Amino acid sequence: MSSPVSDVDRASFLRGLAALGVTALAGRASAASPLKTAARAPVASGSGAYDFWFTRLRYDSGDWDLDQKMPSNIITSLIDYTNLRVDPKEHVLPLADPRMLTAPFCYLTGHKLVEFNAAERRNFERYVRSGGFVFVDDCNHDIDGLFAKSFEKQMSSIFGSRALKPLPKTHPIFRRFFKFAGPPPTGLELNGWGDDLVHDYIKGIDINGRLGVLYSNKDYGCEWDYDWHNKRFLAEDNTKFGVNIVMYALTS
Repeated sequence: MSSPVSDVDRASFLRGLAALGVTALAGRASAASPLKTAARAPVASGSGAYDFWFTRLRYDSGDWDLDQKMPSNIITSLIDYTNLRVDPKEHVLPLADPRMLTAPFCYLTGHKLVEFNAAERRNFERYVRSGGFVFVDDCNHDIDGLFAKSFEKQMSSIFGSRALKPLPKTHPIFRRFFKFAGPPPTGLELNGWGDDLVHDYIKGIDINGRLGVLYSNKDYGCEWDYDWHNKRFLAEDNTKFGVNIVMYALTS
């Protein structure tokens, strides 16, 4: 098990963010009411000022660029349901790039091997331990598949063998914006691709009382991967849990 980032390292990390004009991870704020509430003061992203921008992490070992229409649906839902100032464009950054340390939220997916190189491992650990949030979704929706086994091995080597745990259905993430009785099921879990099981839990890694990594075998990425214009045909907007994930990341 690796040791936590020291106070010296943390101070150095926050100074690095300040040098980039970013204070996002230094000052997480809890919203009195998550409904129609901006999580914190806006920060600069590109040419505009936004409360949130969607950051996808690119890593060298696997197929990181799946579910390409999923981010636009999450972005649209955040605009529809909240008062957050949301960057309308997805940002893609290498996990090894220090710029990912400034993101308010990161997304990582794939269905092949996950094997971080030294820079990727260093940034992933520093980001999570310093208050960042990573949503990781297994596109295989398979607890015994290559992505699941290799990603869980990476988490074990970075945070310890017992760090990744199933979330109780009472976890705040299921009530942060919309209310859920637990992780919503996906229509992909019983389609013969993956382990052909409905997973009744998702997992997470808790850092100092706050969820830093949310890990799903339910394939939410593929479930939410459709042209955003088609959302109007759904009886129930299936991206609402994505809003919960983002709001938890911003307000916890």
